[in-house]
Amino acid sequence: MRKKTWSLVLCAAMAASMMAGCGAKQETAATTAATTAAAAADTAAAATTAPAAEAAKPESKGNDKLVVGFAQIGQESGWRDAETASIQFYAGQNLDTIDLKFADAQQKQENQIKAIKSFIDMGVDVIGLAPVVETGWDAVFTEAKDAGIPIVLVDRKADVDESLYETFIGSDFIEEGKNAAIEMSNLLGGEGKIVELEGTVGASAANDRKKGFDDEIAANHTGIEILESQTGDFTRAKGKEVMESFLKTYGDQIKGVYAHNDDMMLGAIEAIKEAGFKPGVDIKTVSVDGVKGLFEAMAAGEANVTVECNPLLGEQFFTTCMKLKNGEPVEKWVKSDEGIYRQDTAAADLPNRKY
Repeated sequence: MRKKTWSLVLCAAMAASMMAGCGAKQETAATTAATTAAAAADTAAAATTAPAAEAAKPESKGNDKLVVGFAQIGQESGWRDAETASIQFYAGQNLDTIDLKFADAQQKQENQIKAIKSFIDMGVDVIGLAPVVETGWDAVFTEAKDAGIPIVLVDRKADVDESLYETFIGSDFIEEGKNAAIEMSNLLGGEGKIVELEGTVGASAANDRKKGFDDEIAANHTGIEILESQTGDFTRAKGKEVMESFLKTYGDQIKGVYAHNDDMMLGAIEAIKEAGFKPGVDIKTVSVDGVKGLFEAMAAGEANVTVECNPLLGEQFFTTCMKLKNGEPVEKWVKSDEGIYRQDTAAADLPNRKY
């Protein structure tokens, strides 16, 4: 019963987050923080009957709250919305110990940097962020270090010296790409021509998922030929647009498509159907994330495989932040638990998906 209640409340929080994001305008970090705090308070009040939320409450060794600034990328996908909802929901359920300052960067690095500088000025205990790209963080991370504020990277890495951040919480993107390559080879019987939809240029998830996939294909599946690889910016609309271009250029030569996330794949599936092909049959699909929409597509026979990347990192994130506040050691890489899901089990798996 406790698991069911938690799932219902978390889903409601995620839905609220997604609806709120549809027409969001760019805000300053301070304005967004205030808005988030109010939303978190409302969430907590609405969910006081959920006993599961009290089970793993972080405890500070001091009497003051854990104050965390989090600079999110934006709202590029359902996966990203689920991660945001997980973080905001957990903070909202623990208002007596956590004060979350939240900023939505609208997919722009300069907005994340401004938010981090704002958090430094506020004197938060810990700064968390999912970096929109890998490079360009040295200066602002150094500012945070000089101010004595530890940085936690969430789901995406930054190309900086390891001394500039405390830990990374998230997936092994290279392994995800490798697993996707193996799944694609299995679907195609070891040979065929495919196309690749890449994520945001410069993002660690895109870089590593491409490296893992391409390296595995080159080393162990030489019968697979990648016709072309192009960015779809992790969005459904761009994924559809790029897939339309691929289909116009290569037509029925394409036997498979690999996408760095499920949202791009869902856009690609639309393009495949509009071009008169059967996704999941004429053109095999492998993507990464594990969002509910892709499970629905697999259950309908229009997609084949998704390699999971778990966005529900709220509890892990705040537990890690509290350890840092209390001066406790943390691992340099806190890995997520994830799996691989295929078409044949999608219908049975679908009711258990939380995002």
